[in-house]
Amino acid sequence: MTAPPKSARPGGRSGHRPLAARTTPLHLRRLNRWQTEGLREDMADLYAESCATTPSWEHHGRKDFLRRLTRDTWRPGFTTLTAQAPALIGYASGFPIARDGSWWSGFRGPLPEDVEQLTASGRVFAISEIVIRPSERNHGLADRLQELLLADHPAHLATTLVDRTHRAACAGFRSRGWHDIGLLYRQPGPTVLRALVLPLSERTTENPSDLAHRARIQ
Repeated sequence: MTAPPKSARPGGRSGHRPLAARTTPLHLRRLNRWQTEGLREDMADLYAESCATTPSWEHHGRKDFLRRLTRDTWRPGFTTLTAQAPALIGYASGFPIARDGSWWSGFRGPLPEDVEQLTASGRVFAISEIVIRPSERNHGLADRLQELLLADHPAHLATTLVDRTHRAACAGFRSRGWHDIGLLYRQPGPTVLRALVLPLSERTTENPSDLAHRARIQ
């Protein structure tokens, strides 16, 4: 997952930075799982372009992305939002996480009580990918895609998992109001991921700083 552009604006849905003026129209489109499957190769190409650091990483990273995408498209409630101008320049994908808590499998230590309760009540939405073409990262597009992706889901909390070694991505999410609640270990590897959450202020009285504080002390 790539990092959204840094912003001083706090997280949530209280607003977003306006998109910069463009020479070509920007078209935002919401896709279901079948439409996403039809665009998977373009999405993988953009992912590789946006994230690759070496030729070998680009090859393996693209394969890993396609494997994740195939798995995620079959999750109930999966949605993708794309931005095209007219070529694909960004997208965000996500789904409501299962109430059984399987999303948190491999979490190191006790899961914060607030997160556990919201998961059991079906009010947590996972953002699985936010990918923006590098030349578009200063236009506020990631903010807009995140906001619209979450808009149609009655969640009280958003979550995402970021590879611990991707420090820029972690910093980007934190700068936009996301909070680090701990580490999560996944196979193969194992891969060590940072679990980040974003309380959605309009839908809960939970204070983001309180949630993050409780996560740190548990």
